[in-house]
Amino acid sequence: METKMVMQREQEEQLSQMSHSMQLSSQIKKRTFTSSDEDVSYSDVQPIIPADLMSVKEILNMNTFPRNRTWEILEETMAADEEYHREKWTRFGNEAERVEIDVIRNQHVLRNRVDKMALRRQAEKKKSAHMNYLERLSQKAPDFTVPLRAHTVWEGMTVILSCSIQGCPPPKLEWYKDGEQLIISSRPWNYSLQENFGLSVLEIRKCSLEDAGEYKVVAKSALGEATTFGTLVVNSYQGAVAGSESSQTTGLQQQQEAQFDISFPPTWVKESSSLSLQCTFTSALLPFQQDVHWFRDGIQLQQSSNVDIKTFNNKAIITLMAAHKENEGVYSARLRTRDGIKEHKAFVYLKDGSAAVLGGPASPLAVEVSDVNKDYIFLTWQPPSADGASPVEGYYVERCDLSEGEWVRCNGHIQKMCHFPVFGLKEGAQYQFRVCAVNKAGVGRPSKATEPVLTADPLEHTRTMVFKVDRGRTITITKDELEGQVKAPFPPTDVRACELSDTYVVLSWTEPEPRGREPLTFYVERSMAGKKSWELASLDMVVNSPRFPVFDLVKDKQYCFRVRSINKYGVSDPSDPSAPISLGKPQAVPPPPHSVMAIRDTDTSVLLKWLEPKDKDDILGYYLYYSEAGKQEWKTVNNKPLTTTRFIVHGLKTWKEYVFRVKSVSRAGNSRYSDESHPIMVKSAINVPSSPSAIALLLCTGSEMVLGWRAPSSNGGSSVRGYYLDQKEKGMKIWREVNTKPAKERQLRVSDLKTGHFYQFRVFAANAAGVGKPSDASEAFLCEKWTMPEPGCPYDLEFREVRDDSLVLLWASPLYEGQGPVNGYMLEMSQGNQSDNWTILTAKPISETRYKVTGLQTGHTYRFRVSAVNNAGVGRASLPSEPVTVQTQPGTEEIKIGVDDDGFIFLGYEAIEMNDDSEFLWSKNYTEAIDSQRAKAETTKNRSVLTFTDPSEEDLGLYTVEMSDSPQLSSSYDFTAEDLERLKELSWQVRNPLIALKSTWQVEVSETGSVRLWLQTESLSNSAELRLVFNDREISSTPHRTINFNKAKGLVEILFDHLSQEDEGSYTAQLRDGRAKNQCTLVFVDQKFREILALADWNRWDIRRKTGPYFQEFLTWSVNEDCELIIQCKVTNTSKDTSFKCFKDGVEIKDFAYDQTTGVSSFSVPQVTKKDAGSYRAVVSDSRGEDVSTLELLDNEDDKLLQKLSEQCALSAGPLRIESTAEGFKIYSSLRYYISFLKTSWYFKGRTIDQETRTKPGSSMQKVWIEILNPTENDKGEYTLEMFDGKGTHKRFYELSAEAFAEALLEHQRLKQLAIAEKNRAKVIKGLPDVVAIMEGKSLCLTCFIDGDPAPEIFWLRNDREILDQTQFTITKESKRTSIIVNKVTMEDSGKYSIFVRNQYGSETVDVTLSVYKKGEKPPANAVEMG
Repeated sequence: METKMVMQREQEEQLSQMSHSMQLSSQIKKRTFTSSDEDVSYSDVQPIIPADLMSVKEILNMNTFPRNRTWEILEETMAADEEYHREKWTRFGNEAERVEIDVIRNQHVLRNRVDKMALRRQAEKKKSAHMNYLERLSQKAPDFTVPLRAHTVWEGMTVILSCSIQGCPPPKLEWYKDGEQLIISSRPWNYSLQENFGLSVLEIRKCSLEDAGEYKVVAKSALGEATTFGTLVVNSYQGAVAGSESSQTTGLQQQQEAQFDISFPPTWVKESSSLSLQCTFTSALLPFQQDVHWFRDGIQLQQSSNVDIKTFNNKAIITLMAAHKENEGVYSARLRTRDGIKEHKAFVYLKDGSAAVLGGPASPLAVEVSDVNKDYIFLTWQPPSADGASPVEGYYVERCDLSEGEWVRCNGHIQKMCHFPVFGLKEGAQYQFRVCAVNKAGVGRPSKATEPVLTADPLEHTRTMVFKVDRGRTITITKDELEGQVKAPFPPTDVRACELSDTYVVLSWTEPEPRGREPLTFYVERSMAGKKSWELASLDMVVNSPRFPVFDLVKDKQYCFRVRSINKYGVSDPSDPSAPISLGKPQAVPPPPHSVMAIRDTDTSVLLKWLEPKDKDDILGYYLYYSEAGKQEWKTVNNKPLTTTRFIVHGLKTWKEYVFRVKSVSRAGNSRYSDESHPIMVKSAINVPSSPSAIALLLCTGSEMVLGWRAPSSNGGSSVRGYYLDQKEKGMKIWREVNTKPAKERQLRVSDLKTGHFYQFRVFAANAAGVGKPSDASEAFLCEKWTMPEPGCPYDLEFREVRDDSLVLLWASPLYEGQGPVNGYMLEMSQGNQSDNWTILTAKPISETRYKVTGLQTGHTYRFRVSAVNNAGVGRASLPSEPVTVQTQPGTEEIKIGVDDDGFIFLGYEAIEMNDDSEFLWSKNYTEAIDSQRAKAETTKNRSVLTFTDPSEEDLGLYTVEMSDSPQLSSSYDFTAEDLERLKELSWQVRNPLIALKSTWQVEVSETGSVRLWLQTESLSNSAELRLVFNDREISSTPHRTINFNKAKGLVEILFDHLSQEDEGSYTAQLRDGRAKNQCTLVFVDQKFREILALADWNRWDIRRKTGPYFQEFLTWSVNEDCELIIQCKVTNTSKDTSFKCFKDGVEIKDFAYDQTTGVSSFSVPQVTKKDAGSYRAVVSDSRGEDVSTLELLDNEDDKLLQKLSEQCALSAGPLRIESTAEGFKIYSSLRYYISFLKTSWYFKGRTIDQETRTKPGSSMQKVWIEILNPTENDKGEYTLEMFDGKGTHKRFYELSAEAFAEALLEHQRLKQLAIAEKNRAKVIKGLPDVVAIMEGKSLCLTCFIDGDPAPEIFWLRNDREILDQTQFTITKESKRTSIIVNKVTMEDSGKYSIFVRNQYGSETVDVTLSVYKKGEKPPANAVEMG
């Protein structure tokens, strides 16, 4: 007992010591380190007990020890760590306290070391980032500062080829010879290559002919590549002592390099369609030109699944399989030449695809994904340019898991801003995203989907280190392996808002470190700022990454957030709360640009400039819009925001006026429109003219020369104002001005020349923009007086009216006529640009200086020349004309003739191109000026009209018009006598116009009985006048009659409240509007007036009768499909007291059904007969009034009924069928029923079947037939039944084929035999009653008649036994009669008596019952009394 007490006391002391130790330990609170500069924070409830002092299991089993969630987590993990902690022993008291203090001190030391390592890593990271930044700043694409140059050496000499290259990172150099890579090691005795500090030197020793060729150096780096070329020419000596010439050899002939020829213009392509751009070159690409590079907005395009780049022969093509708005921009092709890089560029416009819904918005663009995490991404995009029928209200974001292939909407409510956080994604899955704009019309077309995005941990690579060891092996160590046995996670840090919007906040934080090996998730908690109550913000959501969007925040409220880490071991303590966070302010749409200005560019484009708004921080770019001036039909220019403040708008129509406006674009949406630009007419900007050409000598006097030349091919958009001529003597280099004042004509006389000297000339053209380039120098002309007898050359060859198969050639007469006047001209033609094969066009000289050449081939090119002819012969030909392609220009207009609004005859012409100083030049017969007294020309914009004052036969002829600065824009019209006569008549009609009538007088009667007379004309002006005449006297409005005149609608109306006999007559409306006038008369008399008067009276009466119950539908009859007569009506406005009755000929019809709920009453006659005709009368009445409806089924109405009934009976007729009888065939049709009104006719093979001995038509109530007696083979064929119902004919057909005939004939023969047998069969035809009665003792005689062929056998039976007794019974038999006498009948003679007859065709038995009664008794009532 004492031992137990001692042991118990010792245990109590141990427990007391352990409790004291625990209290000391709890006072030395655990430190949580964040950095070495911060103080340690303590926890009052979590004592640190080293594992070697006390078993965790023992501590957990203590009931008196304070517990929290941490201890519960440790308790849960004891099963897994039991072996690991089994060998740990507990220590108590002051020793445990000292150990814990040592542990804390060691933690301080370890934390300081970790901080130093972290600072060192951070410094190294910043140093690396700074070095990378400096390296990026210094990056530069390869560029040859000193290119290769050409060398020419003698055979056997040494040559050095060198070039200098710069670039960062340093590029790699490759040498090529004639397109093949140069391998230095293959010929070390011949080649030596050195590269030092960007200088590359190739030494070629003892050059041979094989070393000649083109050498190329290519420098490549990640930023691009550069190329330089140099040609090596090697000269060789052959037989120099013998005097033979030296030869020169080049390894590569200097072939003509390719240049841009025909390249792609500005192009428009529809969204999602394919796009193909092509460049053609002047020749095949040389080896060094094979790499044609394509760029979009300066960024090089590479071959990909959506981009196909091809280069072959003399073409380069790029194809986009599916073009989207992101692909809009400036596309350029770059070609390498010996002179450098040549580039062609043009803008490619993306047009919106078809709208998803009518009036829906266009698709957004530039959808980009950022901040990719395990379950979160952040999405941005740009708004569309086209809102649709209403402004864009917001956007829907959609995602597609590529493993599922289905698009799912991410946001339930529309997102107004162009950015959105997408949360709740699956880790390790690939997603695509797209965005749809929304307006009032619905959801628009989706944007282009993003590239696939893989959701993953972006910091995964930072937790892995790879060390290289010997022999190329590596060791990979993860940070989790260095963190030891970390179980429960630490809390996250640095909770903040990384994205703020007016509708959501995206939280971000730093994962705990160490984080442990187990997968980590997070809880997000929130609290109102300043309060200590926390609630779970991530309810029902698993947060896998350190990002979390919060959408349900209240505006103008501040929140604090904190985060807990979670793994399978438990939940960490909460992180430090974030700073107060609230929703951001709504981002306003940007202000619009201003000062939009349009500047002329070309005849189809305009340069647009504008100024940015002052607040431009959030602006992504600009959208442009255009409309024809005055139409307000706005169209989108670009579908990808422009980042510059100027743009050339292509695709406009020449000579049309346009206005423009601009929108700013931001993530908050598009701004309102800017103010419209001033209208601008689309036409080319002014440039200096091109150079003249074809300088010709027209006359030479020995000291003077007259020179002529061809006008420049382009006047630069402004008419040529003059020409300047330079001259020089042959062999001299200095040009001297001939004229200081511009020459207005294309010829000039040059004086002070020396006879016998040769002179050359050149010409300059000048316009409002300045002086253009000089022409090529002319040939050297000899200054010598002309004395030849033939005339000089014609000059100034020009073309007019170039069409698809003809043109008009004009020229000027030669200045030198020779010995006699010019009496004609010879024309020659050459096909092609340079051909010298000339063909004479005219067999005889022509006298005029113009000629229309016809029969030319469309699209072919021709040249012409003209020679003058006099009596001495044919003179020198003119210089060939410039080449002309025979083809009608698109949009070419011809002169149109007509009559203007004032009745004047005019000729009109509209130019497709026109400049500010362009003029229309009208002439008659190409040369005669227009007499201003007879016609006057007026010009409005690009249209000119020649108006004749008083045209007559004097004005007939050929009229021509041309543009002063573009004579090739010309047309002609032959004004003939037929035109004059036709247009004079049209002119009279225009000068004496009629007001057009849309409708003549109309008469209408309203439901109330008022009458309206009206007519309508075209819209009239306010000054229009109306005069109404009734029966030759003018009328106006009265109380009985109202007159209205609506000038805007051209409506004239007369309203009668109560039409009467006094209103009968003629009504005439006389209208005048300026010069135009018209009148219209209504003859309102006789039958037409009486009908309208009766209708008006009826409508007024109808209004009165509808105050009580009335017939909404009067009594009518109809015939249904069952050929029944239906008489019905419908009443309305009834009440409970309303009664309905129907009578026929004054007798009430009881069977007339009346449904009071619907008001419908009906009566049916299943089969119509003559007695159904008569007068029907229906009456509906109550206390409010009475209404009557009558129906007369008599005379014509009865005929209509019979016709309709016949029609329905005919429609019910079935198909024709055949039936065999004993007499023959019967062809019949079944009907509902047959009436005599339905006339039937039978046809056989198209001919009427007349009633004869063998055919017999017939009918019954339900059948119509024709009977064919004794049928023969001739009766086979088509039978037709024709039924005429009084209006229409109905037919039925039956084809009696050979097979059907055979079957029917067989049946007929069978029935015929049966009929014969029935006819000849033995039978009793008359004589015996059923029951006879006779008094006892009398004699009975029974007689009957028989028939049959052959004569039948006769047997009398009594009680079914033959009578053989001749004493009691006396039997007589004759051929047609037999009798039996029963002598003195007794009671025993009562019974059944029968006569039985038979022959070969059959037999028959007839029974009679004999009843014998005694005297004094009454015979049976049903018996025939005999005797």
